[in-house]
Amino acid sequence: MSSDNKIEASVNEAPAPKAADKILDVARDLFYREGIRAIGVDEIVKRAGVTKPSLYRTFPSKDELAASYLRKYDLEFWERFDEAVDAHPGNPRAQIIAFLTRVGKRTQKPDYRGCGMTNAAVEYPEHGHPARVVSEDNKQELRRRLRAMAAAMGAEDADTLGDGLLLLIEGAYISGQLFGLGGPAASVARNADLLIEASLK
Repeated sequence: MSSDNKIEASVNEAPAPKAADKILDVARDLFYREGIRAIGVDEIVKRAGVTKPSLYRTFPSKDELAASYLRKYDLEFWERFDEAVDAHPGNPRAQIIAFLTRVGKRTQKPDYRGCGMTNAAVEYPEHGHPARVVSEDNKQELRRRLRAMAAAMGAEDADTLGDGLLLLIEGAYISGQLFGLGGPAASVARNADLLIEASLK
């Protein structure tokens, strides 16, 4: 192989993913689709093509692996939320409707399993569990932001509107799994807009 070809091959060759990244990617997929408690460490290392020692070098326990999955999920959630916010600067009503329009569309997909944070909170009722702590932090921040956005809209009772929007979101996460295509979650954005309109009168 010529030196030019060697350079081209090295440029085009993507670096192999680290064992920790492979473990987390596999865990994220399995935990979301099947549930955290339903998936054992043996299944994760088998799918990831790594050994148990390599998993425990990065994640001291399955609980910590679950928390790491949720921290990654949290980052992805806020990226989606902030995309909707950035698309409508200075217009919190449009920001919320844009975010919920995307949520409604996702609920209609056949592989939709709701919100990983909500699912984890249901699986781990014990307060203080690493997975539940991440989930609770995410939901508390979402509640805070929705209340602030309701206040920015000029709602007389901003906290009640913010909490109402949060209840709609959580309802969409669950009903999306129950009803699937054609279910009520598809209209979550429209229902949110009606709630906002009624709260601003």
